[in-house]
Amino acid sequence: MPEIGIAGLIVILIVALLVFGPKRLPEIGRSLGKGMREFKDSVTGQDDKAELPPPARDEAPPPSSPPSSS
Repeated sequence: MPEIGIAGLIVILIVALLVFGPKRLPEIGRSLGKGMREFKDSVTGQDDKAELPPPARDEAPPPSSPPSSS
């Protein structure tokens, strides 16, 4: 199987740039990287998201304004 050298990578990048355009290429790379990271984490069983504790609530309810008598 032939190896892809520097020249081959440059040709692939130029073709991708022509096909997708300069605006969409970073978005595609970002989503591809995110998908590969999620796949790796699911295979290895690692989860970077730590469980956050529930927000602390005050025991006393907030003061309410007394009903106005009109």
